[in-house]
Amino acid sequence: MSARRAAAALLTAAIVATASGAGAPPTAKAQPAAKASPSPPGSTTSSARDEGASLVGTTPPEWQVERWLNSPPLTLASLRGQVLLVRWWTAGCPYCSTSAPALRALQRDFGPKGLVVVGMYHHKEDGPYDPNVTVKTAKAYGFTFPIAFDPEWRTFHSWMRDVDTGWTSVTFLLDRKGVVRWFHPGGSYEPGDAAYAELRKTVTTLLSER
Repeated sequence: MSARRAAAALLTAAIVATASGAGAPPTAKAQPAAKASPSPPGSTTSSARDEGASLVGTTPPEWQVERWLNSPPLTLASLRGQVLLVRWWTAGCPYCSTSAPALRALQRDFGPKGLVVVGMYHHKEDGPYDPNVTVKTAKAYGFTFPIAFDPEWRTFHSWMRDVDTGWTSVTFLLDRKGVVRWFHPGGSYEPGDAAYAELRKTVTTLLSER
């Protein structure tokens, strides 16, 4: 084969190889889809809200609590006729400490108008329950409203009616007839967020009802 024919053959082979993709730079591999960002600590997911929605309209049974702090013993029946907010909380709970300013503000702003705030302490620490922990933590949070100890979470379970939102730091808001009118499925709420604004609005509405 002449030199000219050999060069032409090599050129033809290069053209064919390029057309077929041989020698082309490798195609970049597709990147895996980014994982959805987890919910921020203390935020409440839509599934948790949906789970708790069935509790609105229910009438909770009498609570089974003991060791009252900041108040003589109270019964749910004795508070009928008042608007009642009940929040479960415990020591070492970041969502409870975050929500503490909101609870203090609710008591301060609406207590004189007829709102009763009650904190239900539910023991979650290792080891036996120590009442001094409740007293110490309540003082640290600035809680001056009535607080009771919910042994073995009896009241929590009876009020939740087998509903599981994935949280225990729940909040119930009852009207003057003892009916649940607003429920927060757990986590935190604080001044400036939507849940707290909704809670305050609902408290105002219930206080206006007679």
